[in-house]
Amino acid sequence: MRILNFGSLNIDYTYTLTHIVKPGETISSKSLQVFPGGKGLNQSIALARAGSEVYHAGCIGEDGKFLEQLCRENGVHTKYIKTANVRTGNAIIQVADNGQNSIILYPGSNRSILKEDVDRVLENFGEGDILLLQNEINQMPYIIEKAALKGIKIFLNPSPYDSCIEDCPLEKVYMFIMNEVEGLQMTGKKDEKEILKIMGEKYPRAEVVLTLGEKGAYYKTRCETFYTPAFKVEAVDTTAAGDTFTGFFIHAILEGQSGEKALKNAAVASSIAVTRKGASSSIPSWEEVNKMLENVHNYA
Repeated sequence: MRILNFGSLNIDYTYTLTHIVKPGETISSKSLQVFPGGKGLNQSIALARAGSEVYHAGCIGEDGKFLEQLCRENGVHTKYIKTANVRTGNAIIQVADNGQNSIILYPGSNRSILKEDVDRVLENFGEGDILLLQNEINQMPYIIEKAALKGIKIFLNPSPYDSCIEDCPLEKVYMFIMNEVEGLQMTGKKDEKEILKIMGEKYPRAEVVLTLGEKGAYYKTRCETFYTPAFKVEAVDTTAAGDTFTGFFIHAILEGQSGEKALKNAAVASSIAVTRKGASSSIPSWEEVNKMLENVHNYA
């Protein structure tokens, strides 16, 4: 079983601030750091560090060659990463002293994917393989349609949520992985139990993972619902917490772990990530996660 992650590759410009800038406000940053990022890249690296075989498909500009190299260094297959004559996508990230963040995305080359690019990649995958998607690239409806026709299981992280998600054939998604904000946008409900209920009614064939930050996470299959509390740590930067959770959760599920154990592994992995600055650079290894799991008495 192979995992194809058709997703974004970004250059993150991270500004450290006392607080997130308010409308009309001008403040000075304490520092500026440049990190590799993009939800797609982060999730590919998380999957690889968890131990999965993952192929990344996407698009970079000439300024993003180091992102492709980083993927290779982390064990991600990069033969489906294309270089275009468009600047690599980037993000302006504000990180406040309390660890919270605010992000502005410039899509750049992430939105220059052609249908023939999709066809060229998907011809190498088929039934039994996994497709992971986020919403930072174009051609999403086409990718989902083509993958479903080939019998590929589709895992979707509908982030950032916008009208493009609504244009996608979501009934073909095998698993949704989202946080409480995306849950509200998908269902119109704030309560986690209501979100899971509505998702089950709208997409009865799909499984749903709902992360709630400090309140933990849920995993709903067709027959059961699992829950895990969050692992309590002092957050420094939450930028890649969700991507880390996604990668480690998918790996655990594909390895045949129980829903409860998969949630716990993913929660621990994301708790490690938030104690470090940066996006992909904050993602732990499987060994680090296992070591922390040994300290079960610290688990909330």
